[in-house]
Amino acid sequence: MFEGFLLEEVDVAGMRVRVRHGGSGPPVVLLHGHPRTHTTWYDVAPRLVDAGFTVVCPDLRGYGGSAKPLTDPDHTPYSKRALAGDIVGLMDLLGHRRFAVAGHDRGSHVAYRTALDHPENVSALVVMDGVPVIEALERCGAEFAAAWWHWWFFAQAEKPAERVICADPETWYGAWTTNAPQVLGPENHADFLAAIRDPATVHGMLEDYRAGLGIDRGNDAADRAAGRRIECPTLVLWSTDDDLEQIYGDPVEVWRPWCRKVEGHGIKSTHHIAEQAPANLARALTDFLAINWGRG
Repeated sequence: MFEGFLLEEVDVAGMRVRVRHGGSGPPVVLLHGHPRTHTTWYDVAPRLVDAGFTVVCPDLRGYGGSAKPLTDPDHTPYSKRALAGDIVGLMDLLGHRRFAVAGHDRGSHVAYRTALDHPENVSALVVMDGVPVIEALERCGAEFAAAWWHWWFFAQAEKPAERVICADPETWYGAWTTNAPQVLGPENHADFLAAIRDPATVHGMLEDYRAGLGIDRGNDAADRAAGRRIECPTLVLWSTDDDLEQIYGDPVEVWRPWCRKVEGHGIKSTHHIAEQAPANLARALTDFLAINWGRG
């Protein structure tokens, strides 16, 4: 897995970040979603290296082998603004002042926040299976609430979900069914398993959701009110066998008010697109970045 890549733990402004990186050429950072780690990209990252890119795959703060800082009442250490700062600091440490950023699921929230807060650093943006936090919350209806009930469950701090999940994390996360080794790949599965078995990681992952319903929503609202938009070219991708289109219609139209230039399309897959459609995903990323990497 990740042949030719370097696996490191680095210090980014006092924050430990586990990262795997390799290749040469224009840099792109890939950000995983919940409940994955950077190893979800094991079949995508090498394809991007073969296409001529430098590829950086970190574990997000709170996830996998990266730091899990103490939280506060507003969950500020787990805000997407804080996580975006980790990404900019990491890329600078690795020698990449400008880079493309691509994120899936929860990683898509970190990716677009990185582009909004650091336009001088981000040359192109790809968001996968996600919409802005405030759009998801304001458009929430019965269908979204029924399908994505875990957003509200995870976010409860007074009755923490950690106790429920950590009682049997392998069953909760379907480690031997929907997320079995034959689905994730054996090495990716082993990394996923180590993460969900760690109570500190479970807590960090839930802090991500708690920040989402509060401070992240507030930051989105402030940006929208100020008329801030994503300046770099943006690609929206979604899994056609997931429910993004069913809930939102055309996801590109949801993103259009947030971006100067946006395009997008679906890819035949269920939710974990990097594991289930790696060739098609890598092709979509390569085609977009080859044209748009330096235009932002």
